[in-house]
Amino acid sequence: MSADQASAHRNPIPRARRTPLPPWILMYHSVALTAQDPYQITVSPHRLDQQLRWLARSGLTGVSVRELLRARAAGRGSGLVGLTFDDGYADFVEHALPLLRRHDFGATLFVLPGRLGKDNAWDPLGPRKPLLTAEGIRAAARAGVEIGSHGLQHENLPAGDDTVRKQETAYSRQLLRDITGRAPEGFCYPYGAVDERSALAVRRAGYSYACAIDPGTLTGPYALPRAYIGQNDGRLRLQLKRMLHPLRRRPLGEEPQLPTVGREASR
Repeated sequence: MSADQASAHRNPIPRARRTPLPPWILMYHSVALTAQDPYQITVSPHRLDQQLRWLARSGLTGVSVRELLRARAAGRGSGLVGLTFDDGYADFVEHALPLLRRHDFGATLFVLPGRLGKDNAWDPLGPRKPLLTAEGIRAAARAGVEIGSHGLQHENLPAGDDTVRKQETAYSRQLLRDITGRAPEGFCYPYGAVDERSALAVRRAGYSYACAIDPGTLTGPYALPRAYIGQNDGRLRLQLKRMLHPLRRRPLGEEPQLPTVGREASR
């Protein structure tokens, strides 16, 4: 061995650490049959079944965000896609949950403990959609669905003051712990709106991660990007969104370190 080879052997050149690509997380809202959908937040049960079937045929397994992040932290996140349902509509238990069970998929349900049993009053154009009650949230949790917070009253965090941010993050987490017996690990920003103050409030409240939509430079464990999924997303559109996701979203700067557990059952 030459002197140069010996030196290289003693002092190997460190490999560049690869920045992890953003996880593919899909964003759903309501699952129901409706003729009126001005905000395009509703997919029919039939369309959701087709979309979940496409994921399975593409070699992907739908899981909660909590499970997805744990798997990625352990180096085994390949083939997993996060499924999220925002707002906590009552139709989740009626329509979405049976389909998740059929495909053996998990999911995260982001709910509003300050609007139990009420409706989506923040959507002025309607239609009015009932939200889950406390018992409905517990039913989803018993079925293996991860319960996360979508805030207390669906307030825009960047537009609010410190009191609003604390209520939407810390107080909603406390209420959900009282409802389910477990403090949620995940938070979802209402309207997808996030800034540095909002992300800091979420972190201080004790959450392990937070979901946004297009967080820009804030992309990271407290501003995870997601892909909107709607009624018009068939096989070709889903394939295109999957291909474009790593190109349109910034890489994550770091992965949250979460305890490793076995796969959560969706049933």
